[in-house]
Amino acid sequence: MRSIWNGAISFGLVSIPIKVVNATESHSISFRQVHLDDGGRIRYRKFCELEDREVTTGEIGKAYEDADGTLIPITDEELSALPIPTARTIEIVAFVPAERIDPLQMDTAYYLAANGVPATKPYVLLREALKRSQKVAVAKFALRGRERLGMLRVVDDVIAMHGLLWPDEIRSTEEVAPDASVTVRDKELDLADALMDTLGEVELTELHDDYREAVEELVAAKASGELPAAPPAGERAGGKVLDLMAALEKSVRAAKVSRGEEAGEEKGEEAGARTGESAEVTPLPSRRSARTAPKEVGGKKSTSTARKTAAKKTVAKSTAKSTGQAAGKATATKSTAKKTAAKKTTAKKATGKKAAAKKATPRGRASA
Repeated sequence: MRSIWNGAISFGLVSIPIKVVNATESHSISFRQVHLDDGGRIRYRKFCELEDREVTTGEIGKAYEDADGTLIPITDEELSALPIPTARTIEIVAFVPAERIDPLQMDTAYYLAANGVPATKPYVLLREALKRSQKVAVAKFALRGRERLGMLRVVDDVIAMHGLLWPDEIRSTEEVAPDASVTVRDKELDLADALMDTLGEVELTELHDDYREAVEELVAAKASGELPAAPPAGERAGGKVLDLMAALEKSVRAAKVSRGEEAGEEKGEEAGARTGESAEVTPLPSRRSARTAPKEVGGKKSTSTARKTAAKKTVAKSTAKSTGQAAGKATATKSTAKKTAAKKTTAKKATGKKAAAKKATPRGRASA
């Protein structure tokens, strides 16, 4: 690996000559800009605004733009002459526990290699000291024209350095924090925990870039003159979550299926967790018992009297069907539909009186 910076680690009065190499590499696929009409490459050229001509790299320098737009030229010699103690030195300033470093601060990673045989012994000394202390070293260094903050830690048998952002470069979270009035129920947390347990752990070495592989297949297909394969249809992720509990339950089942576990046995438990109680079966009454059970006024209407009365308000009662049919044909009054069973005796007496009156009427006509 090619070194990008040579210097030394300053560890108190100990100086460790090192060379810095990149610890990471990008595998992302880059594209060129082309002219759609003829496929020609699109290139950027550097022009001087005053002379309106293209300039070479040797003619380009640095300048600082002031607030009013004034350009102040700064040369590389002036920058290199600045009294920066970390110009060629990684100066360790403290040793702290690793959890003291906010991951938001972490930037580019580098490997620090011992530069020469004399640097091997102090290099191993610092490496073993970091291992035994279970701490990381906070250091300051200068790279690519600016002073930076770094963190040194041990990776396998190598000292690695992570560039760190300065604390004032981390933005506040106040403007992006969610509404504090939102509450999460214990049942939702239980399902979230179940989902986390079901997903479990994963070997990071098994993860890969699916998008990059798809782009490579697309490029290979078009290079060979083949038509690109149609992407498989799938559910679109995202969107508004209408039922958080249902989404969590579905996620747990999907995770179990993906791991070859049976999700059917868990459906009842998940439903119970959602309602907070076990399901109970309540037997419904039979049709016969429903007819004999007492009902409130305003229920089902009688099949005999209610069809003949104009109001159609008579309440059906199975125990009064026989008497209701006889009395309803004779009287057809609304009072028998609204009165209770206690007043039915009055209706019977009225029926008897009317019967006696009918018997008396023919006798009068005969005497006249």
